[in-house]
Amino acid sequence: MLNSHDTLVYRETALGQLAFTRDYLLRMLETIPESSWLTVPNGAPSNIAWQVGHLAVAQYGLMLFRQRGRAEVDLEIMPSWLRKRFGKGSNPLDVIDAAPSAQELLAALDRVHQQSIKEIEAFAPEHFLESVDMPYAVFPNKLGTLLFCPLHESIHIGQIGLIRRLLGLEPIR
Repeated sequence: MLNSHDTLVYRETALGQLAFTRDYLLRMLETIPESSWLTVPNGAPSNIAWQVGHLAVAQYGLMLFRQRGRAEVDLEIMPSWLRKRFGKGSNPLDVIDAAPSAQELLAALDRVHQQSIKEIEAFAPEHFLESVDMPYAVFPNKLGTLLFCPLHESIHIGQIGLIRRLLGLEPIR
């Protein structure tokens, strides 16, 4: 059984992993020309724009919505059109004709990230022990959804890396 100290250690671990993955993601995105964000390379089922929009929606879902439900601030940081266009089950090919700019997607990603960190750090340790349904990692509670967020981001960083290479860009690592 987890205690308050353990919960805080796991929370800090998840936030540290997320800081690492977000830094790596942003460094990778800096190397991709904005003109390529909507390109779906041969052999790839996705594009950079969809990946970034999806990561914003996923972080919102795992670190905000699943932690505390909807809040008034959500309309400012996660508009419904963004959730619909980039959420689970959306099609990367559907965003090509009406995608927001790279700057808009990066701004949404940053807004969600900043709000997520602010709120996660404010929750009492006991908060994270409340049960949830899938998706989660390790624990079937709010801590598990928090732990899943950097794992999910890492999966998509791998996809972004593959798309980069299929676009003809050199590896960055």
